[in-house]
Amino acid sequence: MNTNEIDKLSLVKAHALFDTGDISRIEIGTVKGLCDIHCYLFDGLYEFSGKVRTLNIAKGNFRFANCMYLDVILPVIEKMPETTFDEIIAKYVEMNIAHPFMEGNGRTMRIWLDMILKKNLKRVVDWRNVDKYLYLQAMERSPINDLELRTLLYQALTDQVDDREVVFKGITQSYYYEGYEP
Repeated sequence: MNTNEIDKLSLVKAHALFDTGDISRIEIGTVKGLCDIHCYLFDGLYEFSGKVRTLNIAKGNFRFANCMYLDVILPVIEKMPETTFDEIIAKYVEMNIAHPFMEGNGRTMRIWLDMILKKNLKRVVDWRNVDKYLYLQAMERSPINDLELRTLLYQALTDQVDDREVVFKGITQSYYYEGYEP
């Protein structure tokens, strides 16, 4: 199965996660919850769905956290506070640096982020209002300084947390960030 086919099937699963209400059974802000989202999105598509990676990975010149340390660092990230927008984004950035899965981290973590925002701030990111290139640049720079990312995402916050169009078009936009175009 090629990447485009995997993305297409995973996108259907992402929509089903919300359509079926299964998202309400996912733990919010935990590593288990993140793994459960990943498993839901990629079950049957990757043999490692929902499993923390055991190999090292990089994107461009950036090496994500060494797999030897994930068992130690993931519980630390899980315990990070998430009472303010800035704290939630800091937790999101740290999880992105950890990049716990071989593939599918971005799509999984954006759903995870929105669930944390919804639970704690009664807001979600309307991803339709977040430019792909500005977002990817901000994510790339976020390990050094997350101000750019915080500003970009804060401007796109909405209180329409249960609006089907916001959720579904946001998920589709999230897949677009990763290069999928239906």
